[in-house]
Amino acid sequence: MKLEIPYGDGVERIELADRHIEQVIIPNAVPSVDEEQTLRSAIFNPLSSPGIEEFLRNRRDILLLVNDATRPTPTDAIMRIVYPLLRGRDFKILIATGSHRAPTREEYDFIFGALYGEIKDRVHVHDAKKSPCYSLGKTRHGNDLRLNTLVRDADAIIPIGSIEPHYFAGYTGGRKCLMPGVASYDCITANHKLAISPAAQAMVLKGNPVAEEFDDAEQILEKLNIFAIMTVLDGKHRVYAAAAGDLKESFYSLLPRADEVFVVPIQRQADIVVTVALEPNDIDLYQSQKALDNGKTALKDGGIIILVSACRSGVGSQAFMDLLSSEPTCKAVIDKLDREYKLGYHKAGKMAEIGVKARMWAVTPLDRTLMSKAHMRPFGSVSEALREALKEKGPSARVTFIMDGGMTIPRLSIS
Repeated sequence: MKLEIPYGDGVERIELADRHIEQVIIPNAVPSVDEEQTLRSAIFNPLSSPGIEEFLRNRRDILLLVNDATRPTPTDAIMRIVYPLLRGRDFKILIATGSHRAPTREEYDFIFGALYGEIKDRVHVHDAKKSPCYSLGKTRHGNDLRLNTLVRDADAIIPIGSIEPHYFAGYTGGRKCLMPGVASYDCITANHKLAISPAAQAMVLKGNPVAEEFDDAEQILEKLNIFAIMTVLDGKHRVYAAAAGDLKESFYSLLPRADEVFVVPIQRQADIVVTVALEPNDIDLYQSQKALDNGKTALKDGGIIILVSACRSGVGSQAFMDLLSSEPTCKAVIDKLDREYKLGYHKAGKMAEIGVKARMWAVTPLDRTLMSKAHMRPFGSVSEALREALKEKGPSARVTFIMDGGMTIPRLSIS
């Protein structure tokens, strides 16, 4: 079989004997829809909420919350619909970075498209460490929910998000636009520490401590005037479904649609899994980790998982890399998490969990010595990595390819 493996702005063409192919996984094919009509229908027919024009009537200080470039949210398409309703009003746009860095100039264009030049003076960037924050109350875990004071000052809040499975929060979108989107660094740190729990998994909400804390935040946020706009994208990042209005209802109503796109059944686990981080998940190794975590479901214990990522901005979180490379074994990395925690350690912990049960290899442009210290065997190409993996696993080894590993969740079918 001939395959094209996406890598950065290009592809690597490989050829592999059919006997080695277990499965090639891509997001499920779903019916195409008129994207603008789907968005308009959701926005002007909201769930458990006044219409958007009524919602905005007499509002003096409107705040839009939008994702940064690590999410494929169709912010520009939504803004083209909403912006005419905002003209002549006092509104601000806050980039919900969570603990991420501020967008680059090119990333602003990715987020807002051609509209950026007209609205850029209204755009603010949340800085979890520096932005002033205020307390709204505490969660069941005692975490003080502190959000950017622009939220407090607004009398109308419009979070814009996209929903897909998330490796420890269950799903992205919904309440996640506010917490951790515009939360303080200490608040995010306390929440993400809960991700160390084995119950913090993709598509799991009940019993997941991270998701439960988001539930608490959602209850606290009910005192705010919120009109949410949420979307589900297909495998080509086109709008597949949308919902608007009540923050909770718009989120939960779209979860089945997200599963339709991103949850792919598999019959067997493979000896080798090649998992590809596509844009925007290939922005750095920190974000690309999602492709490893999603791919682990398709891998046998003792197998080899090969991450393919352009890591366009390098490593990402330094704390994440510091922990991952600080110990001689993945088991020692996990043990260290019992003694100390910094934001970013949760990703290192999740990677180390995989490294205890399997071997992690990587095709990236990152420094080879650095990758080796991080318990990942580095390779210059997918072909090279596969040749070595097949040598190690033998002539009967089977390979599963996950072509959008950052978004796609293989689910093992139970017979």
